Amino acid sequence: MMIRYPVSCLCLPSLLLLQYTHGFSSTNVVRNTAFASTRSASASIKSPTSTSTSTSTSTSTSTSTSTSLFYQPTELPDSLDDAAILAASACKQYASDAGAMSRCRVDFDTSIGDETYTTLKSSTEFMQKFVTAVCYEMIPGVKEIREKEIMALVSAKAELAQLGVSSDDDDDDDDEEEEEDTAGDGDADDATMQRKKELIQIIQCGGRTPKLDAKGNFLPYDGYTGPKVRIYFPDEGSAALARRDWNPTSPNAENALVPPCVEFSSCGGVQMQDISQDSIIFFFCPKASEAEFVEEALLKSESALEDKLQLTIFVNPLLVDMGVTGFGLAGRMLRERLIDNLMPTYYLRTLAWGALTRIYPNQFTVWQEDENSDDGYRMIKSMERLPSNPEVEDIYDIENGFASDPEKQQGFGLLNAIGDFVN
Repeated sequence: MMIRYPVSCLCLPSLLLLQYTHGFSSTNVVRNTAFASTRSASASIKSPTSTSTSTSTSTSTSTSTSTSLFYQPTELPDSLDDAAILAASACKQYASDAGAMSRCRVDFDTSIGDETYTTLKSSTEFMQKFVTAVCYEMIPGVKEIREKEIMALVSAKAELAQLGVSSDDDDDDDDEEEEEDTAGDGDADDATMQRKKELIQIIQCGGRTPKLDAKGNFLPYDGYTGPKVRIYFPDEGSAALARRDWNPTSPNAENALVPPCVEFSSCGGVQMQDISQDSIIFFFCPKASEAEFVEEALLKSESALEDKLQLTIFVNPLLVDMGVTGFGLAGRMLRERLIDNLMPTYYLRTLAWGALTRIYPNQFTVWQEDENSDDGYRMIKSMERLPSNPEVEDIYDIENGFASDPEKQQGFGLLNAIGDFVN
């Protein structure tokens, strides 16, 4: 289901970096660049070395920007990549407005009611792209590290080409040719041959500085020592699967689907990880059975990290369930303590006839498919709060003449009630 997205809130270098490195497509990435750069500049956060006056001005500008956008409707994204970038930008904006240890939630559901796959399974790809975008936007130095790797990769390929070796050729064949050339030339330059091997290794590592063990095998990447991003998965199995597939410490940077600052944990079990460097925490699809652990882990992290913890993000939380927490006192207390205080920074749910979306600080907006519209959708309602499922269907029915709008009725007499019942 193609969804429309007009502009990006990230600057052009960030977008190009995302599309080059971690599987982000180039479709619709560079349009509206001037507006994107302006939005990025107005929403940026000053560094800790800035003066107090500059910080105050930045905070004031950010708050003013959020206030001005609060009454604006939310546009739809073009693709999964756009949705991830939008969600990351919204989280960054909210963290800037709310300050340290803020909490928010991101809801992403494009299943349209199809329960073939679990929520965890169906949103894993979005999560990978979203985490990557958040790291580049909010973790200092991560984007710069990847930029240096890209430059090292490009430079290595260019230098290797000048030496007469193609980086696309098979490495073993290159080694054999080099050995034959050296054997046939008594004055062969050993330094040049060694440099070729170094350049080939840099290319094999995607621009990362290669490290080899005694057997000549590449070692996992360990060059990152900055703030961490921790993801709590519902169980150790899903955490281990993501650790293997996303592979942030891969020797080859191009095989790493998330930056090296990402750490993986699970809800429950023995917690042995070091959380002292955590800067952002994700709880990915936490279920009602993990609600107690989630609350304890969150409070422990906030108590230990204090201002070092920028933001906690709940992605597709399912913390209230009739069979576990119930909807009585236990469920209500959990909502009051944890769920109700989460700011919905990004919301996207596809419907059989359209979509419902929200990007902080804009409004929740209902869109309906319309073949007569240039973009295939038209906005039918925008509101400040998240509408319930019945309200969403009522909005559709009223827009399409299947029900009357209570706000336009001139009374609630018997005849009006009978008319609504007949409809």
